[in-house]
Amino acid sequence: MIEQLPNTTVSKIANRLVSLRLEGGVSALGRVLTLVISATDPVDEAAVEAANHASSEHPMRVIVLVALPEASESRLDAEIRVGADAGASDVIILRAYGEVSSGLESLVNGLLLPDAPVVVWWPGEAPELPGADPLGRIAQRRITDSAAVDADAFTDRVLAYTPGDTDLAWTRLTRWREYLAAILDQAGFGPVTSVDVVGGLDSPSTRVLAAWLKLALEVPTEFQIVRDDSPLGGVRSVTLHSANGAARLARVAPDRAVLSQPGQPDHEIVLPRRTLRECIAEELRILDEDVTYGRVVGQLELDTRTEQPA
Repeated sequence: MIEQLPNTTVSKIANRLVSLRLEGGVSALGRVLTLVISATDPVDEAAVEAANHASSEHPMRVIVLVALPEASESRLDAEIRVGADAGASDVIILRAYGEVSSGLESLVNGLLLPDAPVVVWWPGEAPELPGADPLGRIAQRRITDSAAVDADAFTDRVLAYTPGDTDLAWTRLTRWREYLAAILDQAGFGPVTSVDVVGGLDSPSTRVLAAWLKLALEVPTEFQIVRDDSPLGGVRSVTLHSANGAARLARVAPDRAVLSQPGQPDHEIVLPRRTLRECIAEELRILDEDVTYGRVVGQLELDTRTEQPA
């Protein structure tokens, strides 16, 4: 069910939500968090759909916030989605026009679930300092996506990290990290002496993966950016060098990779790109600081400062 509330107020929206729950016999008590999506107009339905999908694992309230400060008229329009149009969540789309958009945090505060964690997600353009942003200050977790805007945006944001921040450039690496950890756990694969990471120009994840390996293995780690038009994009390959030879995990197709190891035949493995649905669902499992990510960001910050000319 979708209901439009033009030229409304936060109080009217909250009251209408209560009425809709009573009419539908649905309780808000099962909601475990509030997800605030800072969006553009028109609304990115892929982001809303990803949130709806994640709600099957994390029942929540989703507030999609669209700020239109350039509008000449000041008003607040709302759209409420419940039932089949919202998954296991309430979805509230707010469009704030003109001066109304100057107090976004006050609009959100009136619709937050009581005593529930708050997560803010910027699917596209994000503030340089997410933790200092008005929306970021009310959240326990702040999700950005550097790959959606600029491959260099992640590096720019590293120096602005505060506990609770995360970026989908990190979340997209989960399967790579799992496979690489499995290689290192195999008996007979000697201590790693160095690592090479190769990725596409559009991939901030390449630098993140290199920083994680450098931090975890404490060995020299080099990353290389490939500037070509290959459809593979993202992380292309990781090579782990040891005294016994090199193990290499290389993507050969959008959903497949080949694992080469010393003294063994090559193995083709399934390595599909992670969907937005999967990434958001994973991030919402962590409502406290992601300590590992924080340490990786610290390594990235150190590497970034080292690379800068004196």
